[in-house]
Order: sequence, then structure tokens, then C-alpha cells
Amino acid sequence: MSKELPQITPLGDTAILIQFEQIISEKLLDKILFYKKAIENLFIKQKVEVINTYNSILINYFVTIEDVYGDIQAVKAVFQQDNNTKNNNSRLLEIPVCYDAEFGIDLELISEEKNITISEIISLHTQPEYRVYFMGFLPGFLYLGGLDKKLQISRKSQPRMKIEKGAVGIGENQTGIYPKESPGGWQIIGNCPIDFFDKNQEIPTEISAGDYIKFKSVDREEFSQIKEEVKQGKYQLKKQDRNG
Repeated sequence: MSKELPQITPLGDTAILIQFEQIISEKLLDKILFYKKAIENLFIKQKVEVINTYNSILINYFVTIEDVYGDIQAVKAVFQQDNNTKNNNSRLLEIPVCYDAEFGIDLELISEEKNITISEIISLHTQPEYRVYFMGFLPGFLYLGGLDKKLQISRKSQPRMKIEKGAVGIGENQTGIYPKESPGGWQIIGNCPIDFFDKNQEIPTEISAGDYIKFKSVDREEFSQIKEEVKQGKYQLKKQDRNG
């Protein structure tokens, strides 16, 4: 009996799009990451980029696909195998954040709107282990799942033209970090002193989809110290293996 397949279609003449059910869940993420790895192995001799989102996988060839329907059949064969998500390995990474009022420019607004103290906001934000679903918007921008419902708040109706590099924000049911200076509409609660993307490195980012993030509150002194270590290339992210 054949398995029910996701929707697999050409996207233009240089990519193949694989679409799953339109939900956001860790169970679906584990399934996507399993098949993403299998597809990367399938195309190991070809120069393709395999990217995932909450509920899709994109195979980007960069050039015109020679035999798109033959490749689609090969991809379909990948989905006939059972996904053993227990073998998905992930890591837990500790990310320092300074929630000082200078950085957390929307802490007062959130405190008033949600009727909770700023110390409660910080506590609620640092308690979860956030799952990294994928990266996008900006290189190194992490889409994280797991924000406490008490912190969920609308984005700004009028986005700011300039958000500082490292700004930690909340938007709807997500939290994230701006890896570079950018316009943005998220509510800003702190700043992170580390770099999330370095185009000069062979592997531009240390964090991958499927990993877990835990924020650690640091004061201004420790923030400045970490920032200097990052500048000198001496800072090492604290991480540990965590089976998926």
C-alpha cells in the first residue's frame, strides 16, 4: 500500500516545492527534517540547496532543471520510506540576552498591555526551551516556537525603520533576534550580544533547524564582556546534545 505523499510540484524551472499540511507543530517539523536530510543525501552529487519552513521543503537547483519530472519521481520515492524521527539529533544552545531598559524599549508597553511586571516578562521569556523551526527573513534570523501565551502580543501597527542588531523581539506567538540592523515591527524586549550569521565562515551560522534555544538573562556588564569576546573571536556558545 503506497503512502500518502505531500504535494510535490515544480516551482519555476529551477526548483521543486514540497508542501505538507498547513499546521505548525514539532511533530511535523521532525518529519520535515527527516525527509530534508534524506533529500540532501539523494542530491549529494548535485549542487542544490534544500530549505525548510514550517510546512514545506524547497529544493533549489540555482540552474534550470534538466529532467524535472524524473527528479520529482526520485523525490517521491524518498517519501515512501518510513520517517524515523527518533534519530533526529538536536542541541540545546544557551543564548545570552540583556533585558536592560535601554535595550528593552517595549518592555513598559508589554507590561501595561499584559498587566504583568517587567521582571515577570523576563522570567516568562527565559523559562522555555524554544525550538528552531527554520531561518529566514534575514540571514541568521531564527523562527522559534514555544513562546509563553502570556507574552503573545501584536506586532506594531507602524513598523520601526531601524531595529538594532541583536534586538530580541516578540511578535504574535513568536520570539526572535534581529541578526543585523533592519526595519521591523516586533515588540523589542532586549538585546543579544552574539553574532548569528557570518558570511566569511565556511558554516555561516552555528544554529540549525531542529535545535533548541534557551535564553539566559545577563546584566549590562556581562553583556559588554560577551560583546567584546565576540569581537575578538573568543566567545563560544554554550551547547549540549539533546536527542530529538
